[in-house]
Amino acid sequence: MKDYKGYIIDLDGTMYKGDTRIPTAEKFVRDLIDQKAPFIFLTNNATKTPEMIAQHLTSLVGEPIGVHQVYTSSLAVIDYLKAHHAKDKVFVIGEPAFKALVDEAGLERVQTNQADVVIQGLNRQTNYEELKLAVQAILNGADYLVTNEDRLIPQGDQFIPSSGAITAFIEHATSRKGNIFGKPHQPIMDGAMAQLGLSKEDVLLIGDNYETDIQAGIRYGVDTLMLLTGVSTRDDITQGEPTYLLEDLSYWEF
Repeated sequence: MKDYKGYIIDLDGTMYKGDTRIPTAEKFVRDLIDQKAPFIFLTNNATKTPEMIAQHLTSLVGEPIGVHQVYTSSLAVIDYLKAHHAKDKVFVIGEPAFKALVDEAGLERVQTNQADVVIQGLNRQTNYEELKLAVQAILNGADYLVTNEDRLIPQGDQFIPSSGAITAFIEHATSRKGNIFGKPHQPIMDGAMAQLGLSKEDVLLIGDNYETDIQAGIRYGVDTLMLLTGVSTRDDITQGEPTYLLEDLSYWEF
């Protein structure tokens, strides 16, 4: 096992699985903290702020996790907006945490079909009127940005539709493809790597989902560790092998 200088760590399926804790992952993070090794948590979840995620992780790990150690697909979208659409009107399909981040960034949030940009994540309270306005804005020429295209997310012992299901509705209605910012696409990796401040060859990406986590690392050119603690199994490995494959993080040797 290579000696890495920094780590990018997925959340659901890696640090926990729904409401179920994964103690081996919690110990792994405590070991990183003891060794003063840089790490960042990376998630497609756009329904929580980095502050909310950091607080939850602190309660699990038992050590302080800072906001600067969390990067989300919503932050990737907002970083892009601040660079390319700072003065534009933004229509948001998302939950309160996502909208709060847009407001904190100083962007102008509107709820009309005259928006310049439509940004979309998961909104479990969305309705036809909101989707209609978003579709009309895109047909009127608005850019269409999507936090992530995850199809399902866990809820208890079942799964419910996620952001990608809303994306499918809008893409079908508009015949326009959304610009995806979450894993396995590059924007979220650019943001995480910039925050980590290390070279690709010095970083290991750790995750459970072959389609999102592991593909993100393979496409970006960083080594990957696939864990069998979440959604993917060995049979899901098809387009490129992870650098390492382990049952859980207790098998990792520093």
